[in-house]
Amino acid sequence: MADPAVEPGALRVALVLATSTGGVGHHVRSLAEGLVQRGVQVCVIGPAATEELFAFTGTGAAFEPVDIAAGPRPAADAAAVRRLRRLFAALRTGESLLAGAEITGPSRVGEIPSRLVVHAHGLRAGLLAGLALGRRAPGRTPLVVTWHNAVLGGGPKRALLAWMERAVARRADVTLGASSDLVDRARALGAVDARLGPVAAPPLAVPTRTRDEARAALGAELGLGLGPGSGRPLVLAVGRLAPQKGYGVLLDAARGWTELAPPPLALVAGDGPLGPDLQSRIDAESLPVRLLGHRSDVPDLLQACDLVVLPSVWEARALVAQEALRAGRPLVATAVGGIPELVGDAAVLVGPGDADALRDAVARLAADPAERARLAALGLEQAASWPDEADTIAQALAVYQEWVP
Repeated sequence: MADPAVEPGALRVALVLATSTGGVGHHVRSLAEGLVQRGVQVCVIGPAATEELFAFTGTGAAFEPVDIAAGPRPAADAAAVRRLRRLFAALRTGESLLAGAEITGPSRVGEIPSRLVVHAHGLRAGLLAGLALGRRAPGRTPLVVTWHNAVLGGGPKRALLAWMERAVARRADVTLGASSDLVDRARALGAVDARLGPVAAPPLAVPTRTRDEARAALGAELGLGLGPGSGRPLVLAVGRLAPQKGYGVLLDAARGWTELAPPPLALVAGDGPLGPDLQSRIDAESLPVRLLGHRSDVPDLLQACDLVVLPSVWEARALVAQEALRAGRPLVATAVGGIPELVGDAAVLVGPGDADALRDAVARLAADPAERARLAALGLEQAASWPDEADTIAQALAVYQEWVP
C-alpha cells in the first residue's frame, strides 16, 4: 500500500493505550515512529510505565502519562477520563506536541490548520477515550479503535466485558480488528465501520549464534546434552504464562513424548502468573519441559529449535507465529482466532484444548525431517505475503486522512 501524502503539520494523532508490556506497546511504538517520519504530529497517551518500557518519545512523538489500567478501577478510570478530556481539548486547540515535553504551550507548527484523530488501542483504552470524547456526533473528534484481543472467559466478569465491547464498538467512528473474527464481533455489536487492520510483526532480529552454538549454549544453561550429536528435538513455545496461552495443554501433550526416543524437549520462553503452577506440574510428573522465563534472545532460541508450538485458546496474529514462519521453523498451532488466515497451509493446525492432537503432531514432525523442511519452505512463502510495518502504517494513515480538512 502506498503512503498517502501528508502535509507537515496538517494532521495530529493521539495514540492511546492501557498498561502494556508486549505486543500492543510494540505496535504503538512502531506506529508512532512511522507516522512521525511521514510528517504527522503524534502524542502517545498511556501509563508512565509504558513510556519507560517502549520509549515512545525516542520516535519523535510527545508523551502524556495517563493511568489506564488493564482492568476496571472506577475512581482511577474517572480521573483518567477527565485527564483525557483535557488532553484532547489541548491537542485540538494546537498546544505543543514537542517530543518529551508536556502539552503546555502554543504549537510551533505555524499557521497550518491541523485536525486531531484519536486512535485507541485495546478495549480499555477505547472505552476511556470514547467516554472522554462523548458519543458520535457531527463535529466530534474522530475515534479509531484497534481491537487487539478477544474477550474470553465467562460469568459476571464476562458480562461486564461484553458491555465494554458494545460500548467501544458503538462509540468508535472506525474499528480496526487485528483478525477477521474481531471485525465480525465488532460489527455484530453495532460498529458503524469495522475493517480488518492486521498488526504486522516487527522485523525478525538476526540470531547471534549458529544453530549448533545456540543448542550448545542452551544445553550448558539447562545442564543437558543438546549439542550437534544429541539428536534431541527441541520444541519452542513463546508467550506469557497466562491462561490464554494454553500451556496446560502443552504439558498434557508433553507427557506423551516421554515414550519417544529421544523424547522432544519443550522450551517455554516467557513469564507470568501461571509459572509456579506449571513448574509444579513439570516437577511432579517429570515432564520434558523447561520454563526459561523472560528471554531477550528469541532469535537464538528459534535458531536452536526444530519446531514451534502455539497451543493458545485464542490469538489474533501471534507474534511468535510470524517469527516462526519468518525464521523457517515449522509451526504447530491451534486453529483459533486469526491463526488460520495468518498461516494458511504453512502450519499444522489442531483444535484448541486437544492435547492428543498436539502430542501427535509434534511427534510426527519430530520424526520427519523432510516434512519439517517442506513446512519451513511453505512458511517462508506465506510470510512473504503478509503486510509489513510500512503497510500497517499506510493503512492507519489512510484511515486518519478521511477526516483531514
